[in-house]
Amino acid sequence: MEQQSESPPPSQQRATATATKGGTDAVDAIIDQWRVARPDLRTDAMATFGRIYRLARIMGDRIEKIYQEYGISRGEFDVLATLRRAPAPHTLSPRELTAALMLTTGGMTGRLDKLERAGLVLRSPDPADRRGLRITLTDAGRTVTDQAVAAGLVEQQRALSRLDDEQARQLNELLRLLLIDI
Repeated sequence: MEQQSESPPPSQQRATATATKGGTDAVDAIIDQWRVARPDLRTDAMATFGRIYRLARIMGDRIEKIYQEYGISRGEFDVLATLRRAPAPHTLSPRELTAALMLTTGGMTGRLDKLERAGLVLRSPDPADRRGLRITLTDAGRTVTDQAVAAGLVEQQRALSRLDDEQARQLNELLRLLLIDI
């Protein structure tokens, strides 16, 4: 029996038209393979989330390299940035940091040890709780954080430079909607 060639569903036709307008990427090749292997599948969500995943991984690697130029890892940057966003004097308890970053206490201790050795944070007794500690961003920590966040933002802006302001705003809004729903 001879199989008739059918055109893909409209959602897949849009993806193909977009890919040809702006070029193709690795996700297009994967989707094309799925269309051959399983023409019955709607692969538009796979294409979208495949691109989100790849973008996150690529940008994460780029940002990690930037942070390494400042002598910190992405995880250490997260601690520093959380302290930097806290009201002056940029002090939080280890428990507050752990909750904000969704880390185990062991994971937080390791990061704080390294950051303290580097002079970027200071551990001090909590005056309100003799058993507790306060973690404070030092002046050096503030400088490193401010420089690293600025360099990271330059890279993120560069990655979005192909989009005009309206496209970037729409992308941000659409991603926010997805994130809220998930």
